[in-house]
Amino acid sequence: MYRVISSLQILGNPARGNMSGKPKLHYFNGRGRMEPIRWLLAAAGVEFEESYLEKKEDLTKLQKDGSLLFQQVPMVEMDGMKLVQTRAIANYIATKYNLCGKDLKERALIDMYVEGMFDLNELLMTYGYQPADKKEQHFANMMDKATNRYFPVFEKVLKDHGKDFLVGNQLSRADVQLLELILMAEEFKPDILAQFPLLQRFKARISNIPTIKKFLQPGSQRKPPVREEDVAKVIKIFY
Repeated sequence: MYRVISSLQILGNPARGNMSGKPKLHYFNGRGRMEPIRWLLAAAGVEFEESYLEKKEDLTKLQKDGSLLFQQVPMVEMDGMKLVQTRAIANYIATKYNLCGKDLKERALIDMYVEGMFDLNELLMTYGYQPADKKEQHFANMMDKATNRYFPVFEKVLKDHGKDFLVGNQLSRADVQLLELILMAEEFKPDILAQFPLLQRFKARISNIPTIKKFLQPGSQRKPPVREEDVAKVIKIFY
């Protein structure tokens, strides 16, 4: 029931990136905009390597050697390409590993749900980077959005759909990224799912899919919440 279906073949551009081996992720050693990509690869059972940006010169080198189309990370070397832009990378991985539904209508639903998740993810992800005098307001806003806008939507989707998954009857990127979002939100408020029994069961169910269960174990490539010392380091790299 929880198997990840074999990959679809997608042709890359042989002129760019490594043609063989594991995907290589270029980013700093933290969650940020790369974390949803790590989650998708892990859910698909794909091993990957990481090259961490430790200082501004590491980013400058990638920019100068033409690796970054828009001069920004995240960047993933995969299938002979150097992929940039979080959503584009995630779309590629989801398509390749059959995590985007069985037809166009299912893909449209998955895309809608995931775009909503990205909106909430942005709030959760940026909390640690807020100035001290803005954190309280930011926290209140993201908790309000989570409990009154986004989680009620996905609770209703599960109720109306009546299946184990958000779309169709197989694992999709929407399921993977909703679990990521739930776990992030629980780091801020452990009982945030108290009013959402279907999401509680969804969390337990998706967490037990073997590839995801492995990713949730200590020692995996899943990154911890951002710490104050991480914020200073990231700012030095990017600004």
